[in-house]
Amino acid sequence: MNELVQRLTEGDHAVTVGGPQPSLEEFQRRVQDMGYVFIKFTQTRGGTDLGVRVDKNATDLSRADFERGAGVAHVEGTLTLNYVKVRCVADIELETLRGTGHLVALEEE
Repeated sequence: MNELVQRLTEGDHAVTVGGPQPSLEEFQRRVQDMGYVFIKFTQTRGGTDLGVRVDKNATDLSRADFERGAGVAHVEGTLTLNYVKVRCVADIELETLRGTGHLVALEEE
């Protein structure tokens, strides 16, 4: 398996909302309306900004209060990273747009 994918599947890592202009409003719009978010793993060389197709059935926004910018959004979705299909699992604190996350490999190379 690819070294980066391997590392991100082991334990939780620091993440932040990624993309061109991360903001609470943009994050909410992407999670709820577009179904495509950017999650950035910050502790890799240069950071790894991943585009994730949101799995609405696995994503949990019940503890997220977007109106007040408080609480935690649990986001899950799939993507292909370095030719490996993976699931991204992240818990994002709305107050800071930071949190923790990891990858789950869905197939071997």
